[in-house]
Amino acid sequence: MSKARVGRLKRNEARVSMDRPIKRVRADWNDVVLVCRKCSRKLDGGFGKGGGQSFAKALRKASGGGKGKDRKAPLAVIEVDCFDVCPKGAVVAVNASRPREWVVVPRGATMEAAVARLGLAANDAEAA
Repeated sequence: MSKARVGRLKRNEARVSMDRPIKRVRADWNDVVLVCRKCSRKLDGGFGKGGGQSFAKALRKASGGGKGKDRKAPLAVIEVDCFDVCPKGAVVAVNASRPREWVVVPRGATMEAAVARLGLAANDAEAA
């Protein structure tokens, strides 16, 4: 790396750190579940009461969605880009506290089974 480039990088770092302090934002999340957005879109529902909800929405409701929304909810369900597993007729979900276990949830699976398989039921009991 050239000396000029190093000098520019140092000036940029100093400017960024002096301009704005790093802040913390509180969230009430106990768990984070990552859901493949592409799988959800391909299924176009298939979960929840009557099978009309996406997996992410049904999971939020099954986890006690009435207790809060967004960062105030006890469970964060975040739709992310494709995991490159692409199962037919199913959605890929990952509990962020168990990154080595990817769960393939077939269309029509009960939310109780999905919550248990993701390891969320035990964590909710501990939090209560």
